[in-house]
Amino acid sequence: MLVLSRKLGEKIFIGDNICITVVDIDRGKIRLGIDAPRNVPIYRQELLPLKAGAEGAPAPPQPSVTTPE
Repeated sequence: MLVLSRKLGEKIFIGDNICITVVDIDRGKIRLGIDAPRNVPIYRQELLPLKAGAEGAPAPPQPSVTTPE
C-alpha cells in the first residue's frame, strides 16, 4: 500500500486520466474529489459486494438451515 500525505487543494494522479483532489478537511473528516473517465467505476468500500476470502473483507454470513426432527 502506498501512503501519501496531501494538504488541502493538493492532488494525486493515478495514471494519465484519474485525479484525486483533497477538497476539504474538517474535524478529522477528509473530502476527496475524484476526476475520472465515466467508464471507470468508483465505489466506496461499504458499497462493494462482499467477496468471500477477499483480503480485509469479512465473509458473508452463512444462512442457518434447520432440519425438522
